[in-house]
Amino acid sequence: MNWIILILAGLCEVAFTYCLGRTKGLEGALWWEWISGFVTFYVLSMVLLAKATQTIPIGTAYPVWTGIGAVGTVLMGIFVFHEPATFWRLFFIVTLIASVVGLKTVS
Repeated sequence: MNWIILILAGLCEVAFTYCLGRTKGLEGALWWEWISGFVTFYVLSMVLLAKATQTIPIGTAYPVWTGIGAVGTVLMGIFVFHEPATFWRLFFIVTLIASVVGLKTVS
């Protein structure tokens, strides 16, 4: 169950980076709405990470959490914000995924 909580924490990390990305070029009330989303998902991500570390070692949980966030954020950048999908960028994302799977396997 705590692995599911950890995955949700990582997805919340992707959500808060999405909200942060949406603030670009905004001001006023719309900027505050996206920042509110950022803060909400940030706090939720931290609470879920803390919950997951009650049974998953921190040395495993934290890299998995950041890996999910990093991979999700790069993919979101490519598909949502139309950032470039270069060979090296995708290569290192694949190695990051392999590392996260490896940590899960040995834990």
